[in-house]
Amino acid sequence: MDKTIADIRKDYSSRHLMEKDVSKNPITQFGIWWEEALRSQIDEVNAMTLATASSDGFPSARIVLLKGFDTSGFTFFTNYKSFKGSQLEENPKACLVFFWKELERQVRITGIVQKAAAAESDAYFKSRPRASQIGAWASPQSQVVDDRNWLEDNFYRLSENMKTDELQRPQHWGGYIVRPIIIEFWQGRPSRMHDRIQYTLQDDGEWQVQRLAP
Repeated sequence: MDKTIADIRKDYSSRHLMEKDVSKNPITQFGIWWEEALRSQIDEVNAMTLATASSDGFPSARIVLLKGFDTSGFTFFTNYKSFKGSQLEENPKACLVFFWKELERQVRITGIVQKAAAAESDAYFKSRPRASQIGAWASPQSQVVDDRNWLEDNFYRLSENMKTDELQRPQHWGGYIVRPIIIEFWQGRPSRMHDRIQYTLQDDGEWQVQRLAP
């Protein structure tokens, strides 16, 4: 007999997460988990869910790619005129979620969003493959278009027109930095008794570390 959706479940048991073992700083702790995820050769290890909301409270979520992290926050790049860009303009708050199922781990990051410096966006744009650079010019992201042929024709036309040019970053495209105020590390455990360690930024710049019930 086939399983129903409600019957699908997995018991996690490979690791644990204890307060005595984590760093006092969540960026350092994320770096530790990040290196372990890299060593595990997880496919698309930098894929993360980005959740945003418009000023009227309607949420939206999609997968984007992490392109850097440090003490200032977590960086990704996109079209500023896209739907997510419009929501971030209205409501500059977001949540990021990483799920590394091979390690039975999840990281949830809630924070305030701001655009990356132009120089940082320029540098990353120049590092992209040329076809991706042209794509940033050719695609009016999130806008309604006639059909696939329109997109391909626009890409081809721009490719021909820009064949000999060094492409500059379009002003409608660049980076965002999510500056965290809450970061939660989740480690799967047996019987749904998961480990959840949450860091909350305090007014003095320090981080409060607490365990959450699963």
